[in-house]
Amino acid sequence: MSSTQLPELHNLPDVPHIGDLRCGPLGTIADVHGVSVGHCTLDEGALQTGVTVIRPHAGDPFLDKVPAAASVINGFGKSVGLVQVDELGTLETPIALTNTFSVPAVAQAQIRAAISANPRIGREWSTVNPLVFECNDGYLNDIQALGINEQHFKEAYDAASTSVASGSVGAGRGMSCFDLKGGIGNASRVVRIGQREYTVGALVLANFGRLPMLIVDGTPLGRILAERAATAKAESAGTPAGIAKPEQGSIIMIVATDAPLDARQLKRLSLRAAAGLARTGSVYGHGSGDIALAFSTAYTMPHMAEFIAMAPLLADQHMDPLFRACADSVEQAILDALWSAESVTGRDGHRRLSLRESVPDLAHLLKKKS
Repeated sequence: MSSTQLPELHNLPDVPHIGDLRCGPLGTIADVHGVSVGHCTLDEGALQTGVTVIRPHAGDPFLDKVPAAASVINGFGKSVGLVQVDELGTLETPIALTNTFSVPAVAQAQIRAAISANPRIGREWSTVNPLVFECNDGYLNDIQALGINEQHFKEAYDAASTSVASGSVGAGRGMSCFDLKGGIGNASRVVRIGQREYTVGALVLANFGRLPMLIVDGTPLGRILAERAATAKAESAGTPAGIAKPEQGSIIMIVATDAPLDARQLKRLSLRAAAGLARTGSVYGHGSGDIALAFSTAYTMPHMAEFIAMAPLLADQHMDPLFRACADSVEQAILDALWSAESVTGRDGHRRLSLRESVPDLAHLLKKKS
């Protein structure tokens, strides 16, 4: 795919609203009370990468842990910290996202930050469980340069706020999605259960898929675009188009909610992220690391407590609205990543065009809502 084949788009239509649930006022994961996000972006020639940090609350997550659980949909990934989350059902550091080869540096940065805040860690107290997720941005980023260091984690952590950017920022700087520019995406949905409203928010690091697979709100947009590109290539070269490459890449899906759920219920919620991912066309390919983590901000679990006080948990039979909100939020967040990304040129001149530069008649191709 090249810029000569795909002319610039000046007026990108609004991203379709997935489903009929309303979003929160921000339309991001920060609509869940207490959640904040920070990015550190490296845009330095062949270094096109970064770090994104998600804080579950404004305090110290080691001293006041939050319930959490993860689902590994396809395990082609190099994350750190999932085993303990699975065993204990809690987060005790912020969630960090970065590129594959930078996981150790970011994990070390998390450990140093936790020790600095709590010098008893690893001595009188237990050790800390850093939590780092990754996707491979090596097409655009010189991943072998190991360009991320502890300072980049600190910058992302210090930048955390409820004003959350999407697109080619933070860990999403070098990511690709459906052969277009991918990156960070955000969304939220609000549901009513009984007399109360709850919010589900999603943040994704989208780095997966091949163009022919892309589905946008039910429209097989990728197939249409791939057929166009194949026809243009065959006409110019006088030969049939080649066989499409297999899906590869990864996606990390972080789901937050203020609904009072325990780790078992959050495991169930995290699994519904796969429904939103599938709607965009993914089949969780062999080389794709597809991981979802869900956490709740409804209560915390103090590190030194003998007993944990919490609000009454939501009964399982009332979780369907949250499942729906999770699927819709993840699908919406993936589209947000595509809509928000800007084109990036990186390592060895490799370039990924944004959706903004790729489809001049996008509004006409998308399915009309009835």
